[in-house]
Amino acid sequence: MTRVLFVCLGNICRSPMAEGVFRKLVNDEQLTGQIEVDSAGTSDWHIGKPPHTGTLSKLAEYEVSSEGMAARQLTVNDAKDFDYIIGMDTENISNIRSLFGDNNHQRVIRFLDLTSHQKDVPDPYFTGDFQETYDLVFEGCQALLDLIKKERLMK
Repeated sequence: MTRVLFVCLGNICRSPMAEGVFRKLVNDEQLTGQIEVDSAGTSDWHIGKPPHTGTLSKLAEYEVSSEGMAARQLTVNDAKDFDYIIGMDTENISNIRSLFGDNNHQRVIRFLDLTSHQKDVPDPYFTGDFQETYDLVFEGCQALLDLIKKERLMK
């Protein structure tokens, strides 16, 4: 089983959006039994809360399920429990590495480094632009799935 964790600041906008989109892509390719998906935040601000209404609206618009999603905080155990830990921006990557105390975790990746954008995923909590975030998340999720299929599933 390959396990993927998406991480943002509060786990109510970007990372749950990525969790939902990636889960849908995994389901569409009938890889549900081979890939598990979760999300977390580096802060404890929203623990137990559902995704932001803007995220929920955008996911519903694209018929992506948000069922069962509730914010949680990243833990030290996530370093060993997940094969791919995907940070939405440079600050998230720094916070992840700081918590793990292991700068060599092989699969801590800044999300859009998987694409040609080479930038951070903007936080729609602050920008208000959930469409831009969705578009970048969708592209990143497709690239991540291609990477996982190449590295782990097509051997």
